[in-house]
Amino acid sequence: MKSKLILAVLTCMALALGVAWSPASAMEIRWGTSAVGSSGHRALTALVEVLKREMPQDNFTVQPTPGAILSVKGYAMGQFEGYYGADIAFYELATNTNRFVGFKQQMKREPVQSFWCFTVEVGLGIQQRNVGKIKQWSDLSGMRVFTGPRPWDVRAYLERALRATDVKFEYIEVGTDAAGSLLDSGRYAAMLIYTNAEATTAPWLTEASIQTDWAALNPSPAELATLKKAGFSVVEVDPKVFGKKETYVQKAKLLPFYYGLHLGMEVPEQDVYQMLKAIEKNVAELTQADRGFQQIADDMVGMQRKGVEAAVEYAPVHPGLARYMREKGVWDAKWDSRIAKPR
Repeated sequence: MKSKLILAVLTCMALALGVAWSPASAMEIRWGTSAVGSSGHRALTALVEVLKREMPQDNFTVQPTPGAILSVKGYAMGQFEGYYGADIAFYELATNTNRFVGFKQQMKREPVQSFWCFTVEVGLGIQQRNVGKIKQWSDLSGMRVFTGPRPWDVRAYLERALRATDVKFEYIEVGTDAAGSLLDSGRYAAMLIYTNAEATTAPWLTEASIQTDWAALNPSPAELATLKKAGFSVVEVDPKVFGKKETYVQKAKLLPFYYGLHLGMEVPEQDVYQMLKAIEKNVAELTQADRGFQQIADDMVGMQRKGVEAAVEYAPVHPGLARYMREKGVWDAKWDSRIAKPR
């Protein structure tokens, strides 16, 4: 309200002086993200609260979708100015595969990278009564597995890993609100689990942990070797991150990929640069609101470099991000040709 009053006063002053005046960048930024209850929705809600204060010239609104992939597609079709995009989504779009088959021919604009916020680490969980019976991923062959809702990137990345290890399972789609109870009933043998920044998990998984007592199912040493050979990274995460009393394994071995809350080229370079500086300034507040931001609290600059490295072959880089990275000394000149051009 205060910022709008200031804009009105300045406009009136300009009219009185007989000159034209407008704010440097006054935009309605509709920012698509994943569903309410997801990690992406929680993260963007926290981020927008900061940006509303730090960038009062722009009006930010959080717009949930059934999955992050739909926010990327929504941006490409002109519905949003921002989106919740992962390296796996950029890969599928660029290669015209899986969830993006045939999509490039109809999209109106190309998504770009502008802010990488955290990694998401995916894996599998089984009901605790099956510990010792189901010992590795290959034991799930032929069984029902809930890998996540169809649009979700965590599902796409987990299934990409399962294909790499030649695990052929039966997919069953259910609502995330029922995931824990259905695992407990034995309707399926395993379910998707994941963390954000190795520090927190999604609200729906917290609920699932109340509905059933589950244990992380780690890939076998041979499966881990296969995954690494196929290009997957592996991290060891303390299962206590999931808020469970009993963890059953010392470490959950999960597969990380990069997630970002990106703005498109309709948002000027200066605004994206200002956004990154505002995030850097307020990272402690963001981390307090969502522990998923811990990685940028530890190394904001390093996270941008790693995210760009993971996706630069598949998605151009917003000039505002490139400017920020140059300023911080982490831009690689070989990426110059991948800087998006203003439309």
